[in-house]
Amino acid sequence: MDTIVQRVNPEYFQDKELEKACQILQSGGLVAFPTETVYGLGGNALLEEASHKIYTAKGRPSDNPLIVHIADMDGLYDVADKISEKALALAEAFWPGPLTMIFEKKEKVPLSTTGGLSTVAVRMPSHPVAAELIRQSGVYIAAPSANTSGRPSPTKAEHVIEDLQGKIDMILDGGAVGIGIESTIVDMSGEKPMILRPGYITKVMMEEVIGEVDVDKAILSMEPKTNIVAKAPGMKYRHYAPKGKLAIVEGDIDSVVAKINQLTELHEKEHVKAAVIATEESKRLYQCKNVYSIGSRKSEGSIAAGLYDILRLMDQIGAEYIYAESFSEDTLGHAIMNRLFKAAGYHRIQV
Repeated sequence: MDTIVQRVNPEYFQDKELEKACQILQSGGLVAFPTETVYGLGGNALLEEASHKIYTAKGRPSDNPLIVHIADMDGLYDVADKISEKALALAEAFWPGPLTMIFEKKEKVPLSTTGGLSTVAVRMPSHPVAAELIRQSGVYIAAPSANTSGRPSPTKAEHVIEDLQGKIDMILDGGAVGIGIESTIVDMSGEKPMILRPGYITKVMMEEVIGEVDVDKAILSMEPKTNIVAKAPGMKYRHYAPKGKLAIVEGDIDSVVAKINQLTELHEKEHVKAAVIATEESKRLYQCKNVYSIGSRKSEGSIAAGLYDILRLMDQIGAEYIYAESFSEDTLGHAIMNRLFKAAGYHRIQV
């Protein structure tokens, strides 16, 4: 398959620029496109064949649900059932934006889109290209991240090209995304709202709008969970992983630096390529030849935005062993650590 790569400027794109992408979606094909979180791999959410194509292109397990992207509230009522007042309050506060909510699904949404579940995950993206693609195509877009399953999510079109060139119909290149980690997912189908995946919209932010929100125990656990029914993407399988062996080193910063320096020195003596994921504040403390800053501890947003890019960089330099500092799990740090632990296969070194 020849994959069309089309550059679009999110601030100045013309309506006709999306015409080919809309035609592909309408005919059951796949289009990768930018959102405010990461790049998504989109297909018609109401066509079984489109969902199957997404799973095949990504190499994704078919019991891993897809998120349905909509452009307006009419779309929510069209695909979801039993929409509570609390859900409407969250939509009012955070849509369009990086929040996904789970509801009972309408019959028209195929089980192939929902991973065989009776619930559907729904999001209204704020990125102008994503929003216009949904509106102009007239299609609800089922879209996981546009990467090979298990690899770091794509924050640039180059990442999508690297993973999916020749496997999908089209890639809309809208430049680097802003947030850099996937949307928060909250289950609104039960008695109490429950976060199934942390993200930019935090527990505190939601509780300011609707009161108490629970957090799924699978998120809080420091061990992989494989024997669960995944109601949301990212709950069950290893994700975001570089090819090298990644470990998260936890403790006070002096002990962390000393431990990482010890480990990387041993690797270098054995002529094994090692790398360190540090911060602007700590990068000069490491003796390893390959030290990269993920961002500043003064700005959690910079760390989130740089996370997947630096994990892919580890593959580009051929790092066989990778050591990363840990981060505070307050606010956005919770989402960052959730992704890092999954990328490391829950390999932690405590010092």
